[in-house]
Amino acid sequence: MSAQSRSSLGVARIFSSASRGLVTVVGATALLLVACVLFAPSSISGGALQGMLPFAAVLAIVALGQTLVVMQGGIDLSIAGSISLVIVIVTHEAYGDDAKVLPVALAALAVAVATGFLNGFLIGRLGLNAIVATLGTNALLYALVLGISGGTPRQTTDLLASVAGGETATVPNSVFFAVAAVVVATLAVKRTVAGRRFEAVGANGAAAWATGLKVQRHRAGGYVWAQVLYWLGAVLLAGIINKPTAYQGDSYLLASVAAVVLGGTSLLGGRGDLVATAVAALFLTQLSQFVLALGVTFAVQTLVEAAALAIGVALYTVDWSGVVRRLARSRPAPPLPAD
Repeated sequence: MSAQSRSSLGVARIFSSASRGLVTVVGATALLLVACVLFAPSSISGGALQGMLPFAAVLAIVALGQTLVVMQGGIDLSIAGSISLVIVIVTHEAYGDDAKVLPVALAALAVAVATGFLNGFLIGRLGLNAIVATLGTNALLYALVLGISGGTPRQTTDLLASVAGGETATVPNSVFFAVAAVVVATLAVKRTVAGRRFEAVGANGAAAWATGLKVQRHRAGGYVWAQVLYWLGAVLLAGIINKPTAYQGDSYLLASVAAVVLGGTSLLGGRGDLVATAVAALFLTQLSQFVLALGVTFAVQTLVEAAALAIGVALYTVDWSGVVRRLARSRPAPPLPAD
């Protein structure tokens, strides 16, 4: 076999092993970059990319957690309160004291894990609807946010700003954290026995239960590990933004779900592509940057994000080949030629 044939075969194997969601979102990101070059070159300048990548990294980490939940057929609406609470704990309790950053961050992690167990218990054990349960948890978390912060922001510490908001070899440190999170989460889900069981439960809970798998435990575990990822994203965000607000997590609910859907994970549960979710997070963040460079308002940016979510749902859930067949059958027959 010639070298060219081996190269072509290798490329074919890569595309055959890649999920539909990954191929789609990579293609969409490439088209977006072309549009940025043609219509808003300032959105891909060096300074713009340096400002965009940290937020893309945070969204990628947070969306990984949402993906784990969606893979179990659920959805986590407590994500906004979780991120906001971690940020408030880190910025208010370690205010001006670098020595308190690590213990306070660990305390915030304990709160996040407890939140995950609460969601997992309500949904996995008690069988409550995921939307109702996580929405109630979100209200509880925001009560804690107001109790700790009073609704007022505080400046981040110098240590956290240098670690989370700093750079290494001109690459934002948050990007390294995001890459590590994607690699660890992907290996855990795709290359371990527990991960394969986790996917099996999400794909078909009844069949997984029949084979002896702990369905409730895996579904509850998705919420716990999601909270760990929310915690990581929130700690990074607390260092990236000089003075984050007490409601900083609000902007991550719709964005995280959009990244999951654009990455090809079905909202009904089943297998998910964590790498595709991370690329979708990059796509959404750059899309916001592109729209901002065009000079539109924040309201339009939100509408664009919602439109991306709607397109993702339509792209992966609608049987377009069936739609085309039905349209073809509904076309009137051409008139017969006159004698």
